[in-house]
Amino acid sequence: MAERTIKVEIKRQAAPEAPAVTERYEIPYRPNMNITSLLGEIALNPTTADGKASTPVAYDSNCLEEICGSCAMLINGKAMMACSALVDKLLGGDTARTITLAPLSKFPVVRDLAVDRSVLFENLKKVKAWVPIDGTYDLGPGPKQAPQVQEQRYPLSNCISCTICMEVCPQFNDATGFVGAASIAQAKLFNMDPSGAVLKEERLRALAGDGGVQECGFAQNCVQACPKQLPLTEAISDIGRDAFVQQVKDFFRR
Repeated sequence: MAERTIKVEIKRQAAPEAPAVTERYEIPYRPNMNITSLLGEIALNPTTADGKASTPVAYDSNCLEEICGSCAMLINGKAMMACSALVDKLLGGDTARTITLAPLSKFPVVRDLAVDRSVLFENLKKVKAWVPIDGTYDLGPGPKQAPQVQEQRYPLSNCISCTICMEVCPQFNDATGFVGAASIAQAKLFNMDPSGAVLKEERLRALAGDGGVQECGFAQNCVQACPKQLPLTEAISDIGRDAFVQQVKDFFRR
């Protein structure tokens, strides 16, 4: 009886300016594998399906439990986390199927499946997504939050910066400069914080400007693709309202 194998096609790129190539592998089948373990098998024996020696596939990973957000990639054409993408589910019980892996398409490729997602962190800086409290001395306890506010903020705090919401967003591109759902959601998170609210007006002005919340087309791809089920459309709607109110306030302050 022939050994069951997993067929994999991987889009590879040795350097940012290098041409992309597709390599095919066949990996011995084991139940309960995820894409990360599949790539680990290739690293142990980087030989293509036609017997050519290759190199281990470069990709980002860290926590292996859908917390760090670094292993996002296109799996069968869909933006997913490699650590939580199960091979058995992708194959649907048919090992004749081929799993395809490719880097996220809207970010510069560093190598193979690893991309440069620094645009997200630049956007987070743009909207001042932090609590502006620091010091070398004891600042004492922070202000109390009502349980209702905590319940609203907690889902937004689960963002893992995977950039899947940006990958699937039709509005996230060079033409619009849209900051993306993740940055908007984090702005709402810190605007609701009693300490972070000191920068609320600055955040809303940033999101009312170029690339801000008005660029959202409400396709809702982000909320469907988010691996942590963040309430992204609600956050975008709330920030859109708050940004408009802030613009009206600024108009009458002139």
